[in-house]
Amino acid sequence: AYERRFPTCPLIPMFVASDTVNEYKSEDEAIHVIERRCKLDIDAPRLLKKIAGVDYVYFVQKNSLNRRERTLHIEAYNETFSNRVIINEHCSYTVHPDNEDWTCFEQSASLDIKSFFGFESTVEKIAMKQYTSNIKKGKEIIEYYLKQLEEEGITFVPRWTPPVACKSESSTSHPRRPVSPAINIPESATKEGLSNKEILNTSSSPSEPTAGTPDDKLDADYIKRYLGDLTPMQESCLIRLRQWLQETHKGKIPKDEHILRFLRARDFNIDKAREILCQSLTWRKQHQVDYILDTWNPPQVLQDYYAGGWHHHDKDGRPLYVLRLGQMDTKGLVRALGEEALLRYVLSINEEGLRRCEENTKVFGRPISSWTCLVDLEGLNMRHLWRPGVKALLRIIEVVEANYPETLGRLLILRAPRVFPVLWTLVSPFIDDNTRKKFLIYAGNDYQGPGGLLDYIDKEIIPDFLGGECMCEVPEGGLVPKSLYRTAEELENEDIKLWTETIYQSASVFKGAPHEVLIQIVDASSVITWDFDVCKGDIVFNIFHSKRAPQPPKKDSLGAHSITSPGGNNVQLIDKVWQLGRDYSMVESPLICKEGESVQGSHVTRWPGFYILQWKFHNMPACATTNLPRVDDVLASLQVSSHKCKVMYYTEVIGSEDFRGSMTSLESSHSGFSQLSAATTSSSQSHSSSMISR
Repeated sequence: AYERRFPTCPLIPMFVASDTVNEYKSEDEAIHVIERRCKLDIDAPRLLKKIAGVDYVYFVQKNSLNRRERTLHIEAYNETFSNRVIINEHCSYTVHPDNEDWTCFEQSASLDIKSFFGFESTVEKIAMKQYTSNIKKGKEIIEYYLKQLEEEGITFVPRWTPPVACKSESSTSHPRRPVSPAINIPESATKEGLSNKEILNTSSSPSEPTAGTPDDKLDADYIKRYLGDLTPMQESCLIRLRQWLQETHKGKIPKDEHILRFLRARDFNIDKAREILCQSLTWRKQHQVDYILDTWNPPQVLQDYYAGGWHHHDKDGRPLYVLRLGQMDTKGLVRALGEEALLRYVLSINEEGLRRCEENTKVFGRPISSWTCLVDLEGLNMRHLWRPGVKALLRIIEVVEANYPETLGRLLILRAPRVFPVLWTLVSPFIDDNTRKKFLIYAGNDYQGPGGLLDYIDKEIIPDFLGGECMCEVPEGGLVPKSLYRTAEELENEDIKLWTETIYQSASVFKGAPHEVLIQIVDASSVITWDFDVCKGDIVFNIFHSKRAPQPPKKDSLGAHSITSPGGNNVQLIDKVWQLGRDYSMVESPLICKEGESVQGSHVTRWPGFYILQWKFHNMPACATTNLPRVDDVLASLQVSSHKCKVMYYTEVIGSEDFRGSMTSLESSHSGFSQLSAATTSSSQSHSSSMISR
């Protein structure tokens, strides 16, 4: 059955092909060793594949079948990037010592990442996700081929027998393995590290083996009322883990419902569940999370501008949390509060969710251990893709996944715009597979049709902003006033880091010396995105296109091409002999940006070539009644530093193949907060900077 997955397997989409590179058979046909080179299409972001320069990765797999011992051992290691990443995997199929109709399967792996272009953490998460997926698929695949064999009439394969001359020798050549009691079988599933053991029944599907349980058993009514359906083995795991905590853990012991969440998150592998639960309990004690609802009051800016809140419950009785992410100024919240305050607020939301689950369990008379989250993305745009904000989101996801497993029952994502796939590409590798299965995504007004919101939420409590009749008291969000922003120094003094040091670059702009950034585009329809703050002075922002590359900036005695100052670099790329319209062309209308403004936008490229982003000093209109030079101009020619602007910027290119939405329109990607605050100048200007050059 196992051999049928070669040379390729339709049940493993990433397994593209394989070639046999070496094969050995013993004379008595007891030993069969075959080595293959396997081609895999790893489920990784296209951007990462492009950086790595590969579309596929290759593994070498060696399968050793021993018919005498009735074992199959499988070894695999990576051939691609073997100098950067070392992956070793071992699997084995053996006959169970107590029941010859049972096949035991064991799988383990090791991962050592030496370096990977600065994406070590991402590669580790992708590898873990892929490995977990393989574990879950393994049993399903082998059973698929067993069923296929049965359909072909093959229900029995004769056991290997040695040649006649070797029979007497073979009868004493392999002693029987030591017998272990069947009661300990589930215990083997708790082996530490990256391992998985399953019992595969190849005959008549016997009942699940029951692990040895402590003397005290949970009351059946208690289980049904507060915990839900549990098998004897699951009940045993819960009791043993709770007893271990009572004996060894100093401090508050969590409730059975909470322990059960960690067991479910690790498929009732006691050692793995115990490890993550202990880490979580230590974390809760260190940060006083148990008291956060009683001792911490969210800042007023969060109460006013964080567009989220609890709203009744869904049809299953789960508490319902509504988040109007598209109406929320994530950048403003991070700039005003810092990452730590946002994280603390999200933790308080999760703690409130646990409390509401307990209350709903009492109200509805059945166990409710998770909540439903409804996320409205109406208004989501490029402003939400502000990189420090995304990084803060990833850290929040990591903390929540580690400490609140199995608390999200369902996630309803409504009115997903075209920019959503960009955010999803960045975030999805960090979300657990089990969690992702709970996501339901609706574009436009699809949520109003069959299979939509009414399947999960009663009509009477659908929020008014989604066309329902129920008034929702969730704050509407909106732009956080810049007067509430705090400087990076202020946030750093409170040990809050915004991660802007390595992501954003500072540049100085002088009169007659703009700052320019070169972006080379290979594929048309790529998307250039930008995000910059004007820290000092007024500037004009331009985008130009040229078919030929400008000369690299030079440093000469007059400093005409490159100026370095304490406030940031100044680089000029457009040669003074170039003529607009002949050597290069303007692809966006000039955008005047005032001191203190934040501007985000995007441009869909029509042609390959070289694009130049330019920040230029904004000259005030000269007096029309005279041709005499202005005093300021004369002074500027003598001392350039008297006319100096400063910008902090970040740019990124999204390849056409990496944007899964329509490339014909990115109108939803502009900073569209002008509809929330008409008095915000930067929003309306950002709108014009984001329109597509057609």
